[in-house]
Order: sequence, then structure tokens, then C-alpha cells
Amino acid sequence: MSVAFRRESDEEHLEPRFELPIPPGPNRVTAAGPALIAGTIADLEARIAAASTEDAVPLLRELRYWRTRAATVEVMALPEDDEVGIGSRVTFALNGVQRTLAIVGHDEANGDTAIGFAAPLARAVIGLQAGETADFQGRTDAIRILSVENR
Repeated sequence: MSVAFRRESDEEHLEPRFELPIPPGPNRVTAAGPALIAGTIADLEARIAAASTEDAVPLLRELRYWRTRAATVEVMALPEDDEVGIGSRVTFALNGVQRTLAIVGHDEANGDTAIGFAAPLARAVIGLQAGETADFQGRTDAIRILSVENR
């Protein structure tokens, strides 16, 4: 049998494991961002210390991601006045439904109460003030800003 048709083990045919992708652009966060990242790093380090060598491999990959994020963090000052920006809590109406979200850094976002500043919805409202409208998803004036809280 030709060597080309033999397989020594299944290990040599596994897909390579790549690093976790770093989001493009700057790593902007709110004032709470560095503490959140540091807490995640500490948690991962503790889990790695307690894990077997095999179980530690994916944790090490995740740790490299978070250490890179910690090294590139850019804390943003709160926007002035009532302008929507990173760190703002904004109440708006979209398609007749009222919702309140915080605009935060990518790694601080949870999708329910906080969205990352690069999300399409966040990009649509950043720079606006209460009473202003924004186009969204191809609709003119789809979003109406009801209130902005910066603290």
C-alpha cells in the first residue's frame, strides 16, 4: 500500500486551533472596562492553575486574547452634555418600541442592556442628543432619542 493512503493517527488530521479573533479597530472602553478585563484575566489564571495540561490549552488561548485586550485598552471620557457616546445610557424609540441601552466597549457588551460602540445601532446614535432622530436599516428617522444619561 502506498504511503499516501496510510494514516498514522487521527491527530494529524485535526483542524488547527487558531487564536481568538481580535475585533478590528481601537479597543475603546468605559471607565469600568479595565477592571472587567483584569478580573477576567485573574479568573482565567486561576482556572489555568487548577486545570490539567490538556484542559489548560483553550484557556491559554483565551488568556492571550484578554492580555492583548488589556495591553491595548483605551479608556474613553464620558461625552459632554447630553450627547450619546461611549459610556452613555440612551433611551430611544425604534419602530415604536422604547428601549434603553448603554453604549460600551466591545468586551463590555452583553447584547441585552449594553451594546458595543461598533454595533450598527450604536453607530447610528453616537453623536446625537435627546429629541434628534437617526436613519437606521434603510429607514429615515427610524430612531428617536428620548433621553441620554452620561455619568
